[in-house]
Amino acid sequence: YEVIPHGHTSSALQTAEAARVPGDQLAKSVLLGDDNGYLLAVIPATYRLEIGRLNQVTARQLEMIGEAEMLSTFTDCECGAIPPIGDAYGVETVLEADFAKQDLVYFESGDHEHLIRMPGEAFRKLMDQVPRAHVSQHL
Repeated sequence: YEVIPHGHTSSALQTAEAARVPGDQLAKSVLLGDDNGYLLAVIPATYRLEIGRLNQVTARQLEMIGEAEMLSTFTDCECGAIPPIGDAYGVETVLEADFAKQDLVYFESGDHEHLIRMPGEAFRKLMDQVPRAHVSQHL
């Protein structure tokens, strides 16, 4: 993998622009939760999560998690800069099936100024145990 520095950003699309990477190759991690715990949905930055579809796929009633809960789970990350590797934090993860097909993948390193770049094959190996589903739609 490679670390890519970029100017400070506050959204996934801003990050793609600042780092000059395709938004379809940048992972956006969305933390949700319900009475059964948290779930991290990993989708391309250019997609919008469809919570209804995610709930149907997971047979859960997930809702977006607030910043305070997010920071208490991802204690070494800035809010909104969560890496897509939920397993490292004990968080169940679902990967957008379309994103799993990318040849090159970028994702947040835990702050708003650095991305991780890795070949899609290495990312798929890293996410080998993560279920894939169509849970988002292109903007």
